[in-house]
Amino acid sequence: MGRGKPGPWRDIPAQDGRRFVVTGASGGLGLETARILAERGAEVVMAVRNPAKGEDAAAAIKGKVDVRLLDVSDLSSVRAFAADIGPVDVLVNNAGILGAPLSWSVDGFELHLATNHLGHFALANLMLPQLTDRVVVVSSRSHRSGDLDLGDLRWERRGYKPYPAYAASKLANMLFLAELQRRLTAAGSTLRATGAHPGSTATAITGSSGSRIKTRVGSFGHKLVGMQPSKGALTTLYAATMDVPGNTYIGPHHVHEMSGWPTGVGRSRKASDPDLAKAAWVASEAMTGVTFPL
Repeated sequence: MGRGKPGPWRDIPAQDGRRFVVTGASGGLGLETARILAERGAEVVMAVRNPAKGEDAAAAIKGKVDVRLLDVSDLSSVRAFAADIGPVDVLVNNAGILGAPLSWSVDGFELHLATNHLGHFALANLMLPQLTDRVVVVSSRSHRSGDLDLGDLRWERRGYKPYPAYAASKLANMLFLAELQRRLTAAGSTLRATGAHPGSTATAITGSSGSRIKTRVGSFGHKLVGMQPSKGALTTLYAATMDVPGNTYIGPHHVHEMSGWPTGVGRSRKASDPDLAKAAWVASEAMTGVTFPL
């Protein structure tokens, strides 16, 4: 799907008989993605860190949903979830944090990288033998400013800054997308990996900052200029349901990809670097202990 000026795209195909896993589905884009998929006939597993919050969110969804515990920042939780999930058509790696102060996952990794990338890297690879269609990687236009320093992923040499850490994790998402598709193709698999970003969407992701002021400013800014989650989720839904080639990356069509309707968009030079993608994959395998299974 080339970049252009598409008309409004809301016609998500019927998904009867298909099973999706959506991470981070208790709010924001994940909740809207789950809601729309369920309304189109899919069975949706809402993979959430807080099951009580997930059950509250699921109560308002018309369709077949199943709330299950998954903390993508905790590799033991990822392994337990993948071991018990059964056959799935599409995995949507959506959960994420933004602007968190320097902190560590239970496995000892910087929290943006652990949540936004490593947990999803492990989850996708563990679930690949059970998938029938695709993995959807939800990234961000912030990947363009990302610098993934493979020699300092714990931010021990550099001074830590929350937003560069977030951008680095989103670049890791893009490298994962490309390398996963390369490996699937080389293995002769019919599975595919697609990617999407939501532009500027009014969600509560800035609540990860731990700062009341930053959270309020971020939330106000998103509400002022951002799309509603129901529209922001359309890029993910397009990547998850339409017949697009592997390694396709979908974003909003307006200037700077901040808003608009789903269309194919570009990526940064670093995100297109095959050598960096391979090196990032090797580092991710070493950190998670999870390897490509096909």
